[in-house]
Amino acid sequence: MRDIIRMIVVLTVICGLSGFTLSYVKQVTEEPREYAYLKFVKEPSIKAVLSGYDNDPIKDRIIVTLGKDEKGNPIEKQFFPAKKNGKVFAVAFDASANGYHGPISVMVGVNDKGVVDGISIMQHSETPGLGARTTEPSFTGQFKGLTLDGVNLTASGGKIQAISGASISSGAVVRAVREALELLPKIKQEVFSS
Repeated sequence: MRDIIRMIVVLTVICGLSGFTLSYVKQVTEEPREYAYLKFVKEPSIKAVLSGYDNDPIKDRIIVTLGKDEKGNPIEKQFFPAKKNGKVFAVAFDASANGYHGPISVMVGVNDKGVVDGISIMQHSETPGLGARTTEPSFTGQFKGLTLDGVNLTASGGKIQAISGASISSGAVVRAVREALELLPKIKQEVFSS
């Protein structure tokens, strides 16, 4: 009986120490892990939509609280500023919309006048050869230089030519970019005055 109690105590101490150690390691490495995720997952898209900056948009990222969700938790969004001589002239941030097979995540680069510098598709699950063609420069390049007024499919009076056979995917990218451009006036002062 004594051996069983001793074994239970030893196992409890080992489990407690292991849990404490794992919790400590998670807490200590949380910031470096987040930076690595941003650096290797989002940075290629940031570099595709912004140019001419002399800072590290990942390190200089700005987190803006946009409101609260239905549970009362704050809704936060990250913005990646492009600076030249310490002044923010453009910002990159992501938006998403549902395509044919699921969400399409888009990184949008916008200057301080609300003009799109570029877009990059970060993640999608669209059909290869159809909806997946939204990642091609022939499609994404259409957004460069447009403001909110021009970001719509040509069928809806805009300047974006949909991909033949992939109008749902094309529309999802347009909705994501429009969402980003509609958000810009709400966060412009916080982001561009940094």
